Amino acid sequence: MALTAGSGGRGRSRVARLRSDGPLLLRPAIATGAEPLRRWSLAGPGTARISRAAGAAGPLGGDDLRFHVDVGTGAALVLRDVSATLALPGPHGEPSRIRMTVRVGRNATLVWLPEPVIAAHGCDHHISTEVVLEPGARLLLREELLLGRHGEQPGTVRQRLRVCQGDRPLYDQVLAVGPDTPGWQGPAVTGGRRALGSVLVVDPQWSTGRDGLPAVAARPDMALLPLSGPAVLVTALADDAIGLRRRLDDGVAELEKTASPVAR
Repeated sequence: MALTAGSGGRGRSRVARLRSDGPLLLRPAIATGAEPLRRWSLAGPGTARISRAAGAAGPLGGDDLRFHVDVGTGAALVLRDVSATLALPGPHGEPSRIRMTVRVGRNATLVWLPEPVIAAHGCDHHISTEVVLEPGARLLLREELLLGRHGEQPGTVRQRLRVCQGDRPLYDQVLAVGPDTPGWQGPAVTGGRRALGSVLVVDPQWSTGRDGLPAVAARPDMALLPLSGPAVLVTALADDAIGLRRRLDDGVAELEKTASPVAR
């Protein structure tokens, strides 16, 4: 799969390349509901919008899917999912893999809001996401993971998210959960919860000092953590998908309320 968005002039962004195949398909979309971080002003027609939809069951064990996203200089792209992704075991016991590479160009914006990944019983699913941000780039990226379907023990999932500003690492997180991972139900990982997720927000308008970023905020099952650089991580645990989304949305709302962007 490949997706390229660029600036179309007159303050508008356009999709220059859109290529996909099953089990995940890319389709042009329109705005639905409120956008997160209203101060980014993405609600107008100048933002390109794409939805990712399931064209077949999967990913299944043995699938090796690759997805490249390129947001060109000055462009704005909102990428959503139509539904959750269900990771299933395959017939030969092989792992399934999704490898995603993303480039967000100079002064460009990417808002990526995928629906949850559901780790079905018996799956062995690997997710790798690498993001490179050029100067002035903004990013909002959500990740949500549900450990099994209702009443089902989960499979194994290993996911890695690495975000760099140019060649400088900003955030590099590896998460492994499921029956093949020792200690995954402990208090340092899931604490026995079945839903976990995060929202990473990178905005160069925040200063790199204390005055521009919000303070650390924590409440039961949700934390808001400023990172070294113009970025903040919202992370949450819950018993189900609804509770997880509510906590992450609350964290983003708190972020928008407390973080003061610095004028360019």
